[in-house]
Amino acid sequence: MTVATTCPYCGVGCGVLARANADGSVYVEGDAQHHANHGRLCVKGSALGETVDLRGRLLHPMLRGPDGTLRRTSWDDALDRVAEGFRRVIDQHGPDAVAFYVSGQLLTEDYYVVNKLAKGYIGTANIDTNSRLCMSSAVAGHKRAFGEDVVPGCYDDLEQAELIVLVGSNTAWCHPIVYQRIAKAKEGANPPRMVVIDPRHTATCESADLHLPVKPGTDVWLFNGLLAFLFQHGAMDARFMEAHTEGFAQALAAAQKDAGDPAEVARICGVQQADLLNFYRWFARCRRTVTLFSQGVNQSSSGTDKVNSIINCHLLTGRIGKPGMGPFSLTGQPNAMGGREVGGLANMLAAHMELENPVHRQVVQSFWQSPRIAERPGLKAVDLFEAIGQGKVRALWIMATNPVVSLPDADRVKQALARCEWVVSSDIVAQTDTHAYAHALLPALGWGEKDGTVTNSERRISRQRAFLPAPGSARADWRVVCEVARRMGFAEGFEFDDAHAVFAEHARLTAYRNHEGREGDAPAAHRLLNLEGLAHLDRHAYDALQPVQWPVAANGEGEARLFASGSFSHPGGRARFIATPARMPRHAADRQYPLILNTGRVRDQWHSMTRTGKAPRLTGHVPEPFVDMHPHDALRCGVREGELARVLSRWGAMVARVKHSGGILAGTVFVPIHWNDQFASDARVGGVVNPVVDPVSGEPEFKHTPVSVEPFPVRWYGFALSREPLMPHGLSYWTSIQGDHFRRYEIAHRERPSECSAWARAWLGVTDPEADWLEYEDRSTGIYRAAHVIDDRIESCVFLSSRPDLPARHWLASLFVQERLADDDRMALLLGESGGPSAATGPTVCSCFGVGRDTICDAIRTHGLETPAQITSRLRAGGNCGSCVPELRQLIAEVRAEVNA
Repeated sequence: MTVATTCPYCGVGCGVLARANADGSVYVEGDAQHHANHGRLCVKGSALGETVDLRGRLLHPMLRGPDGTLRRTSWDDALDRVAEGFRRVIDQHGPDAVAFYVSGQLLTEDYYVVNKLAKGYIGTANIDTNSRLCMSSAVAGHKRAFGEDVVPGCYDDLEQAELIVLVGSNTAWCHPIVYQRIAKAKEGANPPRMVVIDPRHTATCESADLHLPVKPGTDVWLFNGLLAFLFQHGAMDARFMEAHTEGFAQALAAAQKDAGDPAEVARICGVQQADLLNFYRWFARCRRTVTLFSQGVNQSSSGTDKVNSIINCHLLTGRIGKPGMGPFSLTGQPNAMGGREVGGLANMLAAHMELENPVHRQVVQSFWQSPRIAERPGLKAVDLFEAIGQGKVRALWIMATNPVVSLPDADRVKQALARCEWVVSSDIVAQTDTHAYAHALLPALGWGEKDGTVTNSERRISRQRAFLPAPGSARADWRVVCEVARRMGFAEGFEFDDAHAVFAEHARLTAYRNHEGREGDAPAAHRLLNLEGLAHLDRHAYDALQPVQWPVAANGEGEARLFASGSFSHPGGRARFIATPARMPRHAADRQYPLILNTGRVRDQWHSMTRTGKAPRLTGHVPEPFVDMHPHDALRCGVREGELARVLSRWGAMVARVKHSGGILAGTVFVPIHWNDQFASDARVGGVVNPVVDPVSGEPEFKHTPVSVEPFPVRWYGFALSREPLMPHGLSYWTSIQGDHFRRYEIAHRERPSECSAWARAWLGVTDPEADWLEYEDRSTGIYRAAHVIDDRIESCVFLSSRPDLPARHWLASLFVQERLADDDRMALLLGESGGPSAATGPTVCSCFGVGRDTICDAIRTHGLETPAQITSRLRAGGNCGSCVPELRQLIAEVRAEVNA
């Protein structure tokens, strides 16, 4: 049976139709009825069916014994031990000695129950989430400006806008379906202008009318300058401001002080003054303007001010709450917003109520009938792990996240967890970097198995529905929390029979005494988060729930846009301008660390790769960790493209391959966030990132860490492909990549084996001296090649060289799907190249259809292709999710330049 569910990746919240087939495969397609995506899926969503197998799954509870070994146990034993561990710490050290670190991967129902346990029953606000790392600056900015964490607009505004501004967002790669909506609008009769503000020239810039490559950390100058420019040129809605806002004089004074002169703003931001003024003029003239912002804004020590500097410009012009306009925060995770709705952050209560507001505390405790309520904000993520390291927090429950990889100064996180008295981790994966420090592992349900709701970037609540059975003894997170709560003596508050019961309680709480806790006689003395229309759904109606945007009225209707009446959630009903003094990040580049590190995602991977790393078509686009550098910086650092380099900061170091994308500013480097100790030898960029946070939101400075780059000398490079997993841990460098019927390992080492043949046989596990073993060695050039064949089918192969320019992997990969090696293939293995057509595919560009760079370039040359649509017509590339379309444009330009040279 086909089930309508929701994608578990980014905050776009795409609808998915999924079906478990009789042969064990899973069919996935976009849901044409879901408003977020109208049937489109990006390549990650399209590949969901390839990620639901049980390889690497945590299937049973595990407890670590006195000898340090994890052993399988029963649920009753595990739950008893978890409850005993938390109860013991609370009895000895008080409720603030325990903490929970949860995730935007959780469903709202899971989030609600654990928040209720922590704040209403244990009595601690020490519950934070990895959403702190990506969305908390947006949360803080919304609350300062609007009085509540509210995204005012919706995706439909993108089709109605005259100007779309993308700030700190490589939307084409990180939110591909939103990008496709923009791209489609630009192909219409009245295309909007598009401005991209980003230090890097990313794939998103390929569709932009203007790219402003601002110097990292200067966004507040840019938007303060825009505010001053709009005021100076009379591009303001004075009637709206007078009736519906306050605080403008202070905000304007701060803006004019720092950014009143466009020439000075252009100098500070490192952009051309003419380009800056073009942006300012377009913003002034285009009434229908949407400003989308994401991690490049949020992940900053001044992230909250960046958010408010953007909102200030929309308040000045009255561009909010109406079609085609408004500030729009692009949520990072699938349920980052749902977690915020139930109070998943350490400084919030459930239902958008304030932890520091005594009336709100009384409202929540009254509704829950709980024995206590947290009375002060808890520890935010970075501070939480600092407190663990100091011994102030002694018990921690981690859910669906991997802080040893994702947090800044990640080696300190390792040290903190190593000394923590009691660490519990709920996860779907058996091995993560964090699990090495856990005393108890609890198997959770994954996508396709769990049941509940998520909320996307436009406030749209959608159902995630189960269509697969629970594997092993895995259980829903909300159910596990309830079982522990009962064992801790809190049975009365956790008598939920199913996810529907949890959701119904959450919905009722959003409507309960909704108007209380405000000061003054404001017309907006209620919280906008109100699910009154969903509070009385029965189980059947919950199961059939269609996607709906909150607030949800009593008749069940949602609301697409908020603030159309000009009434906001602050006392008095007015929005607030926020003065945003400009300041540079705390740590500046210097002689020892002359480059600025920026981190982020790549197109086909997600977080720490526990799901996407299993899908062969997602690993081909960017197969290994890299450091993207300007060629001049690489020359100064003594590193070369294709070779390995070490990236160092005051906080740690990592190793990656040098790359020149052509889109990086001199003085900056970019490293992706995904690789970790499960997939590479030393590629956790979180260990390099500084732990400075925004003083308001607590969000870390992931976009601005001073680093140096130096050579990582090795004697030889190589790679191996093997049907069976290999153990590469003794090598100086390795990366593990999932292929189709094989795993691939990119390797390098400081010392060359004295006997390559003996080393290769030992590593590949070939012990039979009579094995079908093909090999070639040229000692003078340092080349060695070998392959192990069983019954005329390739089992494994290894290629070594003193240089990094090794043979293409694509044709070798194709041999692993063949039932039998031809004689020509045997010869090709020793030659290190193939003359067949598979040799010419090149690196993957279109992951949806597996189309390589060389194939595309050949088609452009041969057939004179001039547009991405023509490439799609001939090769299908770009015809599904469209996230590779910017790269297709680049290839067309490159081939055209080559032909015209």
